Amino acid sequence: MKKGHGLCIATIAVAGVLIGASGAIAAGTNTSFPKPAVDEPIAAARSTEVAVLSGGCFWGVQAVYQHIRGVISATSGYSGGEAKTAHYDMVGGGNTGHAESVEVVFDPSQITYGQVLMIFFSVAHNPTELDKQGPDWGPQYRSAVFFSSEEQKRIAQAYIAQLDAAKVYPQKIVTLVVPLKAFYPAEGYHQDYLKHHLDSPYIQINDLPKIADLKKQFPQLYREY
Repeated sequence: MKKGHGLCIATIAVAGVLIGASGAIAAGTNTSFPKPAVDEPIAAARSTEVAVLSGGCFWGVQAVYQHIRGVISATSGYSGGEAKTAHYDMVGGGNTGHAESVEVVFDPSQITYGQVLMIFFSVAHNPTELDKQGPDWGPQYRSAVFFSSEEQKRIAQAYIAQLDAAKVYPQKIVTLVVPLKAFYPAEGYHQDYLKHHLDSPYIQINDLPKIADLKKQFPQLYREY
């Protein structure tokens, strides 16, 4: 069960630009979200790289990355705690150390790690919310980048510093950058949740706007299912 009561679309002003519930710069403005100044180069040959990201409820985050060119798979799951507690009913209590996370497997010859993070910080969630995201409350909904290499750590830390310095958001980014110990896939009924529950009020209010923002802001990276 999701934490928090009531569903609403929050909007905040950033230097005169509207930011929606996903954290995205609202469509219709002339403001572009900054590209990462520090990034890995596009790989010369097709291969795979993995990013593990936590940005609130994994339903919407998974769906965002399923719409990204170069993403091979996006899987909802848990990271930050032990294998024995990687179960939805336990994680929901907020005491397991886990965060609802998404494992993004991508082709670095098509999209860079920095671009994966650009989507994360712009449309997938609001990185200024501490231990919450929209209507969901608790440390299991924290914002985090779980890095699997020193290069991923360097790119993530540099990008957060870049966004804070540019004052993209009125508040400081609270995203944690922490080592990836393990990722545990969530139960089957959580996978592709948005795709199978398009008429859910939770999905319509909290997650479908993220897909719309993605298509508007990053048409060159967007793809249909």
